[in-house]
Amino acid sequence: MGGARPACFPSPRETTMRLTTHTWGTGDRVALLIHGMMADHRTWRRVGPALADRGYQVVGVDLPGHGGSPRSSGRDGARLYGLDDMARAVAAACPSRAEVAIGHSLGALVLERAVDRGLAVDRAVYSDPAWRSEPHDLAPARAYKHATRDEIRTANPRWEPAAVDDELACLELWDPDTPTVLDPPPGLPASAAGPSLVLLADPSERIPPGGQELLRARGFELRTVPGAGHSIHRDDFPGFMSALSGWV
Repeated sequence: MGGARPACFPSPRETTMRLTTHTWGTGDRVALLIHGMMADHRTWRRVGPALADRGYQVVGVDLPGHGGSPRSSGRDGARLYGLDDMARAVAAACPSRAEVAIGHSLGALVLERAVDRGLAVDRAVYSDPAWRSEPHDLAPARAYKHATRDEIRTANPRWEPAAVDDELACLELWDPDTPTVLDPPPGLPASAAGPSLVLLADPSERIPPGGQELLRARGFELRTVPGAGHSIHRDDFPGFMSALSGWV
């Protein structure tokens, strides 16, 4: 693990948020991985090594309030999280231009925000992104902080045991104030900023059919991993990697 590196794009103000990162491989191409809400770089335990085997230097970031990264302090001691702040912090953790960047759920929102503001990425992959337009019920997310091993296993029957262990470790470090980043809901992006692939669960609760058609019209390529839940890469790792064909 390491700290933040020089920013990939200029920001209007200096960010003081230095993210923890984990690196797999030493290839001359960079792949950037951005986890979802409640997780950290450990969610990519199989994806990171697989991309490293394909010749990438893979950088997995811990978003603010997750893993080893710091919590965000707002005015008067209140903790506040914003997509722009997260995007700047991720950009600062990027070692150089990324040939491919993959963001899951919240991580997809952060990636889209960073790419839209000039993060140097050749190809962006959004895995079941949380681009919902209606308000999120934040209470269940916060309650999940205290989920037991059995509850995690029951909710995710397709996960391997190591993924359940990782989830428990991630929850221990996760700041339950981070769901405020989804208020107000961000909605769908107006257009694809460069080559962009959206991977969807089957069915996707985050992107309904109407939203999928809008994304296609706005320049995104869409693919579905049959039978996979929201955390596609942990539900069906082979299916996830197969769906990335031509993109990694």
